[in-house]
Amino acid sequence: MTDLPSYRVQPHRPFSHVGMDYGGPFLAVHLEAVTDLSTDAFLAALDRFVARRGIPTNIYSDCGTNYMGAACQLKLLFRNAKEQDRISSHLDCTWHFNPPATSHFGGIWKAGIKSVKGHLKHAIGQQLLTHEEFQTLVTRIEGIFNSRPITPKSSDPNDLSALTPGHFLIGEPIHAIPQPDTTDVKINKLNR
Repeated sequence: MTDLPSYRVQPHRPFSHVGMDYGGPFLAVHLEAVTDLSTDAFLAALDRFVARRGIPTNIYSDCGTNYMGAACQLKLLFRNAKEQDRISSHLDCTWHFNPPATSHFGGIWKAGIKSVKGHLKHAIGQQLLTHEEFQTLVTRIEGIFNSRPITPKSSDPNDLSALTPGHFLIGEPIHAIPQPDTTDVKINKLNR
């Protein structure tokens, strides 16, 4: 087995190196709901990501047309000298495209996508959700993934606390607002 890439073993801020497959990055998960696979929808999702997580140092993705289109639009923006001067001091980001037909590249974030889809299918079932309900569900699933244990916090066998991606993002595990248990309530008695 080859060594891990250097960006996986050196300290960086969360979301400094991100892998995209309409999904998440390496250590912690960030999910965005998009309306379609267009370049414009991707650029809007990237804009929301940067607004909340900061500008990544490196972006890794496949050669999807939405990613390639976004890269072209960003290159056009940077050709304008005035825009380049205004933005370049704030944007130090390199985009890396996987070679064509190499679906095994980016396996770590593809595994995350598979897990997210499992949570979505389990939670939604046959329900039709509003945009707000879907966005809330996606964000809660992001919280679940960022609360998964990475490693024990200590070597004490009685200490069951674990280090989570949430510790890197907010300094502690991420918790959800408690919801009432409605498993015994008949479906026709629920608002949703």
